Amino acid sequence: MNKTPTAFPWAHGNLTCTGMTLRDYFAAQVAVGMMSDYWNSDSMRDPTFEDIARQAYDLADAMLKAREA
Repeated sequence: MNKTPTAFPWAHGNLTCTGMTLRDYFAAQVAVGMMSDYWNSDSMRDPTFEDIARQAYDLADAMLKAREA
């Protein structure tokens, strides 16, 4: 897996936090939208959390690739 930029890093004195990766941030945003869409629809198929996570990271990877273009 390629190293991606981090989101929300911070430092204060001797304390630092590298933050989450930009890939994680993108996937989290996608997952929220996907879950909202599934829960607000009359879909006969309820995806598992694993389905949502896998699809969210697939889309996050596509978003990162698009940034390179």
